[in-house]
Amino acid sequence: MLEKATFGAGCFWGVEHRFRQVNGVVNTAVGYAGGHLANPSYEDVCTDNTGHAEVVQIEYDPEQVSYEQLLTIFWNNHNPTTLNRQGVDIGSQYRSVVFFHTPEQQAKAMAFKTELDKSGRYRSPVVTEIAPAPTFYRAEEYHQQYLAKRGLAHCS
Repeated sequence: MLEKATFGAGCFWGVEHRFRQVNGVVNTAVGYAGGHLANPSYEDVCTDNTGHAEVVQIEYDPEQVSYEQLLTIFWNNHNPTTLNRQGVDIGSQYRSVVFFHTPEQQAKAMAFKTELDKSGRYRSPVVTEIAPAPTFYRAEEYHQQYLAKRGLAHCS
């Protein structure tokens, strides 16, 4: 039985591309979550006024890849200590966020964040938001697998 995971770690193009490389990830979709506007467009979210984060929603087979492995990939592929920013992308839509779908995911994400903070890996605290999965609004089709469609491996 497939499970869902939803992560925001900056521009969703690169986040989606990274997770699509993982054995056991069956499907990905980029979109918007965590805001107050129903059915937002990319232009709406880019105003930084909707409260939405750019996210990737993943369907995965837990027999092939664990949620802990997905969390490791998530935290290893962005800076979780910068509030509302990843690199040159600035705004709450680029925040670091784990939207959990089950109490087990919540517990695992909280424990991972706590251990990461205690590890001394970062000079600043981990600011990743951990919140219940809200409504996911699929982004416009041209955003889906954006980098793969263009033969790119990353955004820069």
